[in-house]
Amino acid sequence: MGAAPRFMAAKARPLPVLVLADVSGSMGEPREKIDVLNECIRRMLGDFATADIGRGVIHVGVIAFSQGRAELHQELVPAVEASWTDMEARGGTPLGAALGLADSVLHDESVVPVRAFSPTLVLVSDGMPTDEWEEALERLLDSPKGSNATRLAIAIGPDMTEQAKAVLRRFVSDEANGVFEAQDVGRIQQYFRWVTVTVTQRAQSTRPDRTPVLSPEDLSDFGA
Repeated sequence: MGAAPRFMAAKARPLPVLVLADVSGSMGEPREKIDVLNECIRRMLGDFATADIGRGVIHVGVIAFSQGRAELHQELVPAVEASWTDMEARGGTPLGAALGLADSVLHDESVVPVRAFSPTLVLVSDGMPTDEWEEALERLLDSPKGSNATRLAIAIGPDMTEQAKAVLRRFVSDEANGVFEAQDVGRIQQYFRWVTVTVTQRAQSTRPDRTPVLSPEDLSDFGA
């Protein structure tokens, strides 16, 4: 029997993407908002599953929050293994529960191993939280994986108050990106295309932990 190879190909490292999706009742008014969000996530999963990414394996999970609780609607798994079921809009906006669940997922080394690249967290909401959220956010931001994450936020709809936007600004990781305001559904699609492309580029990059910066020029490349 020959000797074992001296060098083994390095196993691709996970690059986690976790979407925190507000599916409160207002996301169904009009119905188009929740329908477009479902379609955007479904398309993102398909694009990640077929991407030629080389160094990394993109893992995707979705936390849906409404009706006083948050649940892992899509477990954080390699995109190729994900099976999407549409979310329904109902109830309130328990952001604190969603942030707490996100923190738990990131702490679970069987889901997000130590060797994983820094995660990308995408928070999508159209209104004010209906639970206590500040303590949960502080815990997430104080954790090693949460603090090192690329944290992005989308404010959906023209009725988002400045107070609600301020909550999202507390979440984001980089003031250069800020909070993306999608006042119409076409802009939601545009932003998710940008997220898909930048995460794929991170997985292909020699510097996958580098945070992408969004510019108006970048976003204009992805249509309406």
